[in-house]
Amino acid sequence: MAVPSWLERLRAAGKTALVQDGKRKIHYLFEDGKEMAEEYDIKTGQLISRKWREKNTLGGTGKWQVEVGEPSSPLLGALESELITESSSNPIFMRKDTLSSFQWRIRNLPYPKEVYSVSVEKEQRCCVIRTTNKKYYKKFSIPDLDRYHLPLDAAALSFTHANNTLIITYQKPKEILAAEEQLQKELKKIKAANSGDGDCKTQ
Repeated sequence: MAVPSWLERLRAAGKTALVQDGKRKIHYLFEDGKEMAEEYDIKTGQLISRKWREKNTLGGTGKWQVEVGEPSSPLLGALESELITESSSNPIFMRKDTLSSFQWRIRNLPYPKEVYSVSVEKEQRCCVIRTTNKKYYKKFSIPDLDRYHLPLDAAALSFTHANNTLIITYQKPKEILAAEEQLQKELKKIKAANSGDGDCKTQ
């Protein structure tokens, strides 16, 4: 059965926990040197952010890549940021999950709901957003389904549009809900350092 393999990797990873600002922050270090950092809301257990980092070709530490949560803005000098600021009217694509679904928000899309179509491309293992006015096109995958080797289900996909934001929702399959529940139980067992306690405690 393929489902436990990702859970087993998570269990085998070196984990460090920190509780800070109402969030439980977990840092994973995998055998292959990849790192994953997650933040959960302590009260609800909801995932707030997930980032990945791996060594670059020269063996140095690469940049964090955001998978879930607000896209990180590059820390540029004041002058540089004025020169290279992205247009505030460009669409901003980000993932923001709920407890029962994966969710993506694309801000700065002013067109009415009927302009958009969101579909599943099973062979390419991705979802595709299209607009009838040809103003926006986006392909994106659901890494969680890939890690658990689960198929994409068009029936789980829906979308809505409000306040210039397209919100796409994909209901989490029961296998992922069960795995997440198991993982939450395990994460709660890790002794967490509180902010200001010095070094984090490692499992």
